[in-house]
Amino acid sequence: DWQITVPEIGTIKATHIPSVVITSNRTRELSDAVRRRCLYLWIDYPSFEKELAIVRGKVQGIDEKLADQICRFMHRLRELQLEKTPGIAETIDWAMALVSLHRSKLDRDIVRDTLGVICKNRDDMDLVANKFLPTVDELIAD
Repeated sequence: DWQITVPEIGTIKATHIPSVVITSNRTRELSDAVRRRCLYLWIDYPSFEKELAIVRGKVQGIDEKLADQICRFMHRLRELQLEKTPGIAETIDWAMALVSLHRSKLDRDIVRDTLGVICKNRDDMDLVANKFLPTVDELIAD
């Protein structure tokens, strides 16, 4: 039938056979039946250089040193076994938050105070604050 019904607007019929894109953030498994009907494409996190370019392009007024520190920090952070590994959206959100706080570089206090931007659950926040943060002085040093 190639149609969908939305109660608020009615039935919409496709004029061409539609292509469907399904995305997954791995919060639950896709069924075998769904996976058999899909082409699978894994999109990894970007390289440091690519993420830095994204931050520079998306966050107006960011200090070069701060952008570099944020991206280095996030790349190291993604090596941890976190419940919810931060993605590019969290990198951009964190950069915007730090710019709005008029920061030009990372320090331990500001990282600790803004962990809620990059860590989305309490266990991850505790792991980062207590185990990871003390080991990354070279990422936040002057």
